[in-house]
Amino acid sequence: MRVANIKKVVLAYSGGLDTSVILKWLQTTYGCEVVTFTADLGQGEELGPARDKALMLGIKPENVYMDDLRETFVKDFVFPMFRANALYEGMYLLGTSIARPLIAQRQIEIAEQVGADAVSHGATGKGNDQVRFELSYYALKPDIKIIAPWREWDLTSRTRLIQFAEEHQIPIAKDKRGEAPFSVDANLLHSSSEGKILEEPWDAPDEMVWQRTISPMDAPDTPTEITIQFKNGDAVGINGEALSPATLLTKLNALGKANGIGRLDLVENRFVGMKSRGCYETPGGTILSVAHRAMESITLDREAAHLKDSLMPRYAEIIYNGFWFAPERRMLQALIDASQASVEGEVRLKLYKGNTIVTGRRSPHSLYSMKHVTFEEDQGAYDQFDAQGFIKLNALRLRLGAMAGRRGGAL
Repeated sequence: MRVANIKKVVLAYSGGLDTSVILKWLQTTYGCEVVTFTADLGQGEELGPARDKALMLGIKPENVYMDDLRETFVKDFVFPMFRANALYEGMYLLGTSIARPLIAQRQIEIAEQVGADAVSHGATGKGNDQVRFELSYYALKPDIKIIAPWREWDLTSRTRLIQFAEEHQIPIAKDKRGEAPFSVDANLLHSSSEGKILEEPWDAPDEMVWQRTISPMDAPDTPTEITIQFKNGDAVGINGEALSPATLLTKLNALGKANGIGRLDLVENRFVGMKSRGCYETPGGTILSVAHRAMESITLDREAAHLKDSLMPRYAEIIYNGFWFAPERRMLQALIDASQASVEGEVRLKLYKGNTIVTGRRSPHSLYSMKHVTFEEDQGAYDQFDAQGFIKLNALRLRLGAMAGRRGGAL
């Protein structure tokens, strides 16, 4: 169903074939003024060509927005998520999921700034991204109108897209004239590849799929040793050098790439109901995730850590499903952030052939007590006789069950 009475729309624009076709389609179908927004999230592509193409397609210079959001992305989105040790379905570091709320947030800001009555995105009707974008739009501007071309138009094949582009003089890169072997999404945290040659879950991914890491089998035979410094649960430096969030993640990406770290071949459950197969590369994020858990291991109280771990799957699912701006995510974030005040210190790691190996951790707030844990003389720090009463009290319900004739305790 078409959205009515659209005068100005803000389009999330990459400059690629799909969003360029969407740009022209919006102009021809809705007869509206289009404002393009292109975000630099560290995807590794120059943004200049996107600007040039937008201008060539008739967008006014003042309606072309291009923002470097790398620091905001890592500081305000990636780092809060990593404080939670978030993994969707126990494996996925949520690289695509966490970028969508930031793009949506900036789109809404621009829409309010220029007086637009609608926003538009290039997500398809089968995927999660349409949900993530639109839940964020509505949370930030409840009365916003949304145009999702893939749910409206009849350009349902690559051939039709190219035909439309040619009819409207939209430049097409030579490699776009044939079928792309798979779809790629990238930002500073990760790269994801899916579709086409990757759709059969039994077929091993070709080496060309992996773009951000060398093969672990080709990685150096000598490990790379690094230290990561933490403050309030966030990484703040590498090898003693203080770094901004985006600079730090960029450096970890380079270290991970050189050591074949961060590859994941995953079949996951999409929010819309189907299973999909994706090949993800998160080199720096994988290192950071391991290091953060190591830092927490000596600074978090046992029950606080276990409570956090019990909430992590729910938190990860909230982000995966697109509810970054929902109250439940904010509530969980407040709890998670409160736990991070003492997560400070340094973790030492070895990076070796796809592995991130923790070799040391230390903190001014460490809860690790050598005096209590030692196998040597502890000079009375721990009275081992106390364990007898502790065990008997914990065994009481088991003993009562057994006395009632129920082996293994009462049910």
